[in-house]
Amino acid sequence: MLNTQAIDARRELNSIYEVSKTLAASLDVAKTFREALNYLLQASDWRRAFVVLSEPQNQLRGLCAVGLTREEQQRLLFQTGEGIVGRVYATGMQVIVPDLRAEPLFLNRTGGADQSPGASVAMLVTPIRADRRTLGVLAVDCLNPDQRRVFSNDLQLLKMVATLMGQALLLHRSVSTAHDNLQEEVRRMHKVLKPSQQIDQVVGVSAPMREVFDQVHQVAPARTTVLLRGESGTGKEVIARAIHNLSPRKREAFVCVNCAALTESLLESELFGHEKGSFTGAQGQRKGRFELAHGGTLFLDEIGDISASFQAKLLRVLQEREFERVGGNVPVKVDVRLILATNRNLERMVQAGEFRADLYYRINVVCIQLPPLRERREDIPAMAKHFLDRFNRENSRNTQFSDAAMRVLTSCYWPGNVRELENCVERTATMAHDSVISELAFPCHGNRCLTQVLHHVDRVDAVRPARLADIPIKEVPMAPPRISSPGAIAPPDDLEPVPAALASEASVTGSSPAQDKSQTTIDGKPQGEHERLVWAMERCGWVQAKAARLLKISPRQMGYALQKNGIEVRKF
Repeated sequence: MLNTQAIDARRELNSIYEVSKTLAASLDVAKTFREALNYLLQASDWRRAFVVLSEPQNQLRGLCAVGLTREEQQRLLFQTGEGIVGRVYATGMQVIVPDLRAEPLFLNRTGGADQSPGASVAMLVTPIRADRRTLGVLAVDCLNPDQRRVFSNDLQLLKMVATLMGQALLLHRSVSTAHDNLQEEVRRMHKVLKPSQQIDQVVGVSAPMREVFDQVHQVAPARTTVLLRGESGTGKEVIARAIHNLSPRKREAFVCVNCAALTESLLESELFGHEKGSFTGAQGQRKGRFELAHGGTLFLDEIGDISASFQAKLLRVLQEREFERVGGNVPVKVDVRLILATNRNLERMVQAGEFRADLYYRINVVCIQLPPLRERREDIPAMAKHFLDRFNRENSRNTQFSDAAMRVLTSCYWPGNVRELENCVERTATMAHDSVISELAFPCHGNRCLTQVLHHVDRVDAVRPARLADIPIKEVPMAPPRISSPGAIAPPDDLEPVPAALASEASVTGSSPAQDKSQTTIDGKPQGEHERLVWAMERCGWVQAKAARLLKISPRQMGYALQKNGIEVRKF
């Protein structure tokens, strides 16, 4: 008797050792559970075994099974409290069923009671628990011919195995949760922190540029035609080259053509090539840019500036991917990916009949809008430092921006975008006397920035006074007028005379201010000096400095002209 108990104890110990070693071998619980059940069935006289785990909506689904067919394993689906398995999961207590055919709760979904018609089949079921909660159910069945078998040792072994399985499940779920959280964090950080080095020669960490980077990487592997849109100086050619370098065509040619720089005849010859003798000076056959870009990428810049007749020729090439050289009649077929760019409003041009609608639909396949520099100001410090570092390398200098200088760069409107920023950095670094560039080194500090003046004039001519308020204007105090005779006001000695452009209008007409009210120029501006002054002051909100800029005279000349014509400046 003692020898039999010792043998049973050794068998249980070996079983626990092998099961624990198997469960610790991998985090794939379906695989390790199946291997553990295989060993248990070989070490004991059990016939079949299976494990079901809890799922949402109070369901129990089979994880693995041994001794069951694939169809039988698919039927391992229970509700909480349903049958013997569901009852064990709901109560958390072990159950021994000596004869399955006599048990009313037995559902026989896997046909276990039908495999041995002449013998009784017993079933042992135990919950799989861990961390004070039930995670699933472990069940085995075995033959019980005389229904006198004692299953206390088997149930104890099954309980220990279920405990090991519960710990393995808990570890697997915690590791899986940590792995999922880490993957989600990596994906989130990958979206937030797009490195600027992903696109050569492009510096940008702002949200608009990250969106552009995503679109570039998305469209680069395809052959799709790309239309780059944005203001002049936003870097459309750099983005086009980046699309080419990220595409499968990166080892082939990248050919650029500025359509606005060539006439229609030259553009046709430049793109399609020409045959010998096709025109004066055609000494031989010449390949066009389409042929030179065969297998690679052709970048057509300023596509909105081509003529209407050439738009029809270009449309045929885009549709058929073939063309004829100038003076030739042999079709030439090419494999070229097209990237086009424009700063024009193509939709408005289509409505006005200046751009063919069919060509618009042909080139507007994938459109990437490049934001202006003023809409991504957080990129300005990094870009300015990038341009300054390049200047230092090329000129063996060690120049840096001060904090105040960087604030000046960040607050500028930058109508010329990246191109203007690059030129401003190079100009300022070249003329800087110290190794540290201060805010006083910029031309705009002394109203010497020609770009600022040009941008200001464009805004005024376009009737956009909102931009005038954004331009700081320094008022110049006027000297008191000198009275030369009663009723006459003469300018001070140091005051410039009224410019001829303003004074001649009244003298030419020879009329009084009252007569000038009815006289206007062709563009609708008043012709007389008095009315032109009133018109300029009203348009600029009665700010003398702004009105002087509008009339292209100095503020001191403006003040003298107002006094001369007896115009009272309104106060708001």
